[in-house]
Amino acid sequence: MRSAVIVFPGSNSDRDAAVALERLSGEKTAMVWHGDTDLPKVDLIVLPGGFAHGDYLRAGAMAARSPVMREVKRRAEAGVNVLGICNGFQILTEAGLLPGALMRNAGLKFICRFVALEIVATDTPFTRHYRPGEIIRLPIANSDGNFTADERTLDRLEQEGRVTLRYHGENPNGSARGIAGIRNDRGNVFGLMPHPERAMEPLVGSGDGRSFFESAVEALA
Repeated sequence: MRSAVIVFPGSNSDRDAAVALERLSGEKTAMVWHGDTDLPKVDLIVLPGGFAHGDYLRAGAMAARSPVMREVKRRAEAGVNVLGICNGFQILTEAGLLPGALMRNAGLKFICRFVALEIVATDTPFTRHYRPGEIIRLPIANSDGNFTADERTLDRLEQEGRVTLRYHGENPNGSARGIAGIRNDRGNVFGLMPHPERAMEPLVGSGDGRSFFESAVEALA
């Protein structure tokens, strides 16, 4: 499986994502600067976590208008898989590739810790190695992780099975209906606030994120 990670000024999980992908796929991950206008031929494009452009204006707002995003959108429309983690999720909503918006956390504070999550959908390239209803532990690290959308959009996401992850028990960000991750209607664009790339080994607190990348490598190989 060939992959590319987009690097923005302020990205801080780009290397973590690349290491996870390279370790499990055996293929070198292309690191693509946000100012580039082209991408190599890949099976997966990752928008990593971090604070692109310092979250100036709104989290992900400036990054969504980077030159490379025109090509990312073109590839997504052509069916290439696109994954946005944390800041990447924010960028996907700002770019119109996913519905809704990520607002300030309900408590108006930065949150950085492990949380419990429920796997809602397993028919995606990223969750096929999990069981429906499985509870996993992944870290979050955000100030703007409060997923928000109008009731009609939320109903549609639920009815179409596009909610993929939900906070279990505690809802740390105050996200609508506890939503932690969603996909687009075609199923090839996926965004989530937790960081699976930071939970690859029990030594760092949890290995529950490993299946996320194992799923992708198997599905997209």
